[in-house]
Amino acid sequence: MRIKLDENLGTRGANLFRQAGHDVATVADQRLSSTPDTALIDVCRAEGRCLVMLDMNFGNPLIFAPERYAGVAVLGLPPRPTDRDIWDACRTLARGL
Repeated sequence: MRIKLDENLGTRGANLFRQAGHDVATVADQRLSSTPDTALIDVCRAEGRCLVMLDMNFGNPLIFAPERYAGVAVLGLPPRPTDRDIWDACRTLARGL
């Protein structure tokens, strides 16, 4: 699957998805850090990539209608996630896609 990882998932997150066989681009590598949400999702749509992130705003289907995109995956984490929580969520999603 073609994935774009948000900046907060870093190199380790990208490696987890690549190891699972996914084509990964990152917000940081493409110099899209701090890009507004609507512009970022438009880039993902143009590239045919599923956006993977922690930002709960993207989970609102009234703003980001799922049928308009190649996918939006918001990782649900505990209120104070550890690095392990983040990597476990990435690993689970990467294997499940």
